Amino acid sequence: MRFASLGSGSKGNATLICKHKTCLLLDNGFSVKETEIRLQRLGLEAERLTAILVTHEHGDHIRGVGPLARKYGIPVWTTRGTASHVGLGKLPALHFIDVHQPLELGDIEVQPFPVPHDAREPCQFAFGDGANRLGVLTDTGSTTAHIVEQLSGCDALMLECNHDVAMLANSTYPDSLKARVGGRFGHLSNDQAAELLAQLDTQRLQHLVAAHLSEQNNTTELARDALSGVLNCETDWVVVAQQESGLDWRAI
Repeated sequence: MRFASLGSGSKGNATLICKHKTCLLLDNGFSVKETEIRLQRLGLEAERLTAILVTHEHGDHIRGVGPLARKYGIPVWTTRGTASHVGLGKLPALHFIDVHQPLELGDIEVQPFPVPHDAREPCQFAFGDGANRLGVLTDTGSTTAHIVEQLSGCDALMLECNHDVAMLANSTYPDSLKARVGGRFGHLSNDQAAELLAQLDTQRLQHLVAAHLSEQNNTTELARDALSGVLNCETDWVVVAQQESGLDWRAI
């Protein structure tokens, strides 16, 4: 199994998870043209996509889902709450996710799980191929015992490191936005991501990716320092999914 990021941040998010002929796209916050360009950069054509999974209805995750699905006839999987968002529009095929039930899409086992975020029915995912497991967690303001359970023992992790607490407090954001981002249903700070990582079983961990970094309220160095400090590893072992360049393929 392998994974890559087309881009990660407030301007757009999309992650690829592939195994054999199965290739899943997790979210898509980019235009069709931009998605095609970013897919080509990773050596993949949109025609090869098996399905699109959607975590929640915020624009940086859902903006490009409907247009891409319609152009290439790609089925979409999401929760009923997210599907009720009119921004998806008419789709070639829509399937509903039960956040407590696993599903199989081709060669990939998909385990959704609920997260605390200010959306209608948000979820995140773990992906497996029978031997290895990738956990993805972004867009959650806090962690739960269930999240810890789902992400423990993974071979690869993509963890949200949205902001540095001090940078957010001193930013030009209005107070209401600061409260939202730093709140229980907002986004994980570097410190929160590190606290979560410390609770996980990381014995099998091959890849650790910091994701969804704020361009204004975080830095690559701060995110990597926070996560590497937990694992007692070199900072450059922690990689960052960037907004513009995304993340190249990582094999598990």
